[in-house]
Amino acid sequence: MAGLDLSLVLMLSVLAGVREVSLTQVNQQGVIAPGDIIIGGLFPIHEAVEAVNYTGLNSFFSFQHPVCNRYYTKGLNQALAMIHAVEMANQSPMLSSLNLTLGYRIYDTCSDVTTALWAVQDLTRPYSYCDSQTNSSQPVQPIMAVIGPSSSEISIAVARELNLLMIPQISYASTATILSDKSRFPAFMRTVPNDEYQTHAMVQLLKDNKWTWVGIIITDGDYGRSAMESFVKHTEREGICVAFKVILPDSLADEQKLNIHINETVDIIEKNTKVNVVVSFAKSSQMKLLYEGLRSRNVPKNKVWVASDNWSTSKNILKDVNLSDIGNILGFTFKSGNVTAFLQYLKDLKFGSEAKMNNSFLEEFFKLPEIGNAANAVQEQIKNTHLDMVFSVQMAVSAIAKAVVELCVERQCKTPSAIQPWELLKQLRNVTFEKEGVMYNFDANGDINLGYDVCLWDDDESEKNDIIAEYYPSNSSFTFTRKNLSNIENVLSKCSDSCQPGEYKKTAEGQHTCCYECLACAENQYSNHTDADTCSKCDTESLWSNANSSKCYPKFYEYFEWNSGFAIALLTLAALGILLLISMSALFFWQRNSLVVKAAGGPLCHLILFSLLGSFISVIFFVGEPSNESCRVRQVIFGLSFTLCVSCILVKSLKILLAFQMNLELKELLRKLYKPYVIVCMCMGLQVTICTLWLTLHRPFIEKVVQPKSILLECNEGSDLMFGLMLGYIVLLALICFTFAYKGRKLPQKYNEAKFITFGMLIYLMAWVIFIPVHVTTSGKYVPAVEVVVILISNYGILSCHFLPKCYIIIFKKEYNTKDAFLKNVFEYARKSSENIRGLSGTDPHSKTDNSVYVISNPSLVPEEKQVSVPEIDNVL
Repeated sequence: MAGLDLSLVLMLSVLAGVREVSLTQVNQQGVIAPGDIIIGGLFPIHEAVEAVNYTGLNSFFSFQHPVCNRYYTKGLNQALAMIHAVEMANQSPMLSSLNLTLGYRIYDTCSDVTTALWAVQDLTRPYSYCDSQTNSSQPVQPIMAVIGPSSSEISIAVARELNLLMIPQISYASTATILSDKSRFPAFMRTVPNDEYQTHAMVQLLKDNKWTWVGIIITDGDYGRSAMESFVKHTEREGICVAFKVILPDSLADEQKLNIHINETVDIIEKNTKVNVVVSFAKSSQMKLLYEGLRSRNVPKNKVWVASDNWSTSKNILKDVNLSDIGNILGFTFKSGNVTAFLQYLKDLKFGSEAKMNNSFLEEFFKLPEIGNAANAVQEQIKNTHLDMVFSVQMAVSAIAKAVVELCVERQCKTPSAIQPWELLKQLRNVTFEKEGVMYNFDANGDINLGYDVCLWDDDESEKNDIIAEYYPSNSSFTFTRKNLSNIENVLSKCSDSCQPGEYKKTAEGQHTCCYECLACAENQYSNHTDADTCSKCDTESLWSNANSSKCYPKFYEYFEWNSGFAIALLTLAALGILLLISMSALFFWQRNSLVVKAAGGPLCHLILFSLLGSFISVIFFVGEPSNESCRVRQVIFGLSFTLCVSCILVKSLKILLAFQMNLELKELLRKLYKPYVIVCMCMGLQVTICTLWLTLHRPFIEKVVQPKSILLECNEGSDLMFGLMLGYIVLLALICFTFAYKGRKLPQKYNEAKFITFGMLIYLMAWVIFIPVHVTTSGKYVPAVEVVVILISNYGILSCHFLPKCYIIIFKKEYNTKDAFLKNVFEYARKSSENIRGLSGTDPHSKTDNSVYVISNPSLVPEEKQVSVPEIDNVL
């Protein structure tokens, strides 16, 4: 029984408490106006609610009416905007033609969720329990729509309640993204864009100014956390880092707790010295306390504060703080229209009239200590007018008025319950209304997105701010209306200094991506913009770069250039050799019947000079930018021309060997084989065959050798075997010449071709022996120069050994270029040979004269006592 009695007591206590609450809530409304269609209004006339302490069981069940404090003048201004808008709508032909009027019931939310929910409960009750002391109850006209509240936190709670009855709710300032979700909030609408657009605009502003190291401050609750989540999402996408996140308590009543959080926030801002841009979604009163705390700290005064629509027009927070103490404030505000009529409405307010004093909110405002008289009250209201808020409230009233007209055209709306809230909601979702000549409508999410104005705060106490830019959500761009913003643009907010072109960012593990060190790009890599995440690679086939480069450079083609000093020297030597050839050829042609020319080979001399001309000309093809044609021509010209030269020298060697050969059998064999031009053609034919096979099977071609900074253009011989075979064949002929000439090295001194041939071939062989290892080990553009040097050495060796001595005799020793001088020289050679034979055998050389097959053709030229066996002159010549 005791347990049952206790249960009954508790139940009765609860019922009594609910009854008391209901009775108390009747008087919460602040402003009432009758009408055919009633609109509810929820506005923050106060900023806070005093905390209620419950002690004991009886206190728990006894309801205490919340006491609102900290009067909020801007909230009253917004409520007055709704009153004025309703009055203007009632005077419009649109409603007057239907003989309809709009009424309202406006409540104070006290910026508190619980208080707002009590107001919603009172708005939606069908009957009033005690509107007067005499009447026990009377019918209460139901509301068809609700305008407000401003706070997203409160709107979310209110929307959940209104969803139950499908009463349309139009907020003029709640921007939380979650409210656009129609599956959760089907009856919620608003005349402002959601925070997704605002946070995107804020991040775009940060990105445009290269502010990558920022902080964010929010007020705890659905609105603040949703805004932070959206903001961080956009910053991560754009490479912007959030250095710190501060969450301030939602309640302003507990001042001690709030001050602790404010001091902690000041410490965080002071500690993060590189954070010069702070984004805030906090309440204006919290920002006021924060700025007062920063004023006494050693914090840089050049910071930029990006204010959300939550406090972007609340310049009253600078009442005790100078703007120069905190920096610059950029505020995002909603688009506004012409509110001149509302300002005139404020000027015309008569606070002394009984009608106006029926407005309990206005009455309380007039009694504030700082107001004092009607003039101050009007001035304070005008000062606290936020054009964007007023315009948003007016749009909400206009949308409801137009929807009511469209519903009541075909029905009698003066009859109670003629229309239902859900019908008005459906009509509002599709309504198109006009304001100041512009047509507006709600989108699929129930929002009206007009974009934002970006304002820059100044020291003027007026609530009006300088609009510096407009943001258009359609293309996510800003249009600046003011160009001189150096005090904003010069602000630097970065964790690390920018990496210059040629460097890239290196982020340490565990750090923010915005905190990094700058490292130089490696060779063949580059970065061409600041703060590059990585270095791009150059196409090493055609481009190159040094370390720390900002771009790639095209690789230049490298080859043995014409203007190279080495090339000029070699070409000069080649040109000089050609001049010598021409001069010698002319001289030998002029002296073609002289004994010296005949002894040198006669017509073969001109053939040798012609072949050397080809060899000198081949030098030209080793210089300059190579091509497939030049690669093939230069080796073939040299190979054939020098083969012709060596073949002619081989014939001369055989002739000398034949002339002075003492062995009759060998001499007879050599005489039969000695066919000069046949030998030359045979030697040339074999070389032509080698070159033809080379050009047919493995022809030389131009090759591009990619080097670190250049592209080497060189000739690839196609087949090293064929190239070696061509040169080896020439070397073989030179060795044969050398062997034959060496056998005749002791011939008459003044006309001794054998020694010069021997020395000339020795020079050639030594040059090419040296060429092989040098050519193999050398790389680069001077490889052709090595071969040119060897060619010039070979050519000049033959010129010096074969032709210069003859030219010297012809020009300076003409006495040696006679038949007598030649015979005398031959005689001396024969006499010395005879003496050598006598000394070796001990017999008289005359006894063996018959064995000698050579006699002097004209013995009378030689003294009798000196006659010995000598070769025939004709054979020598």
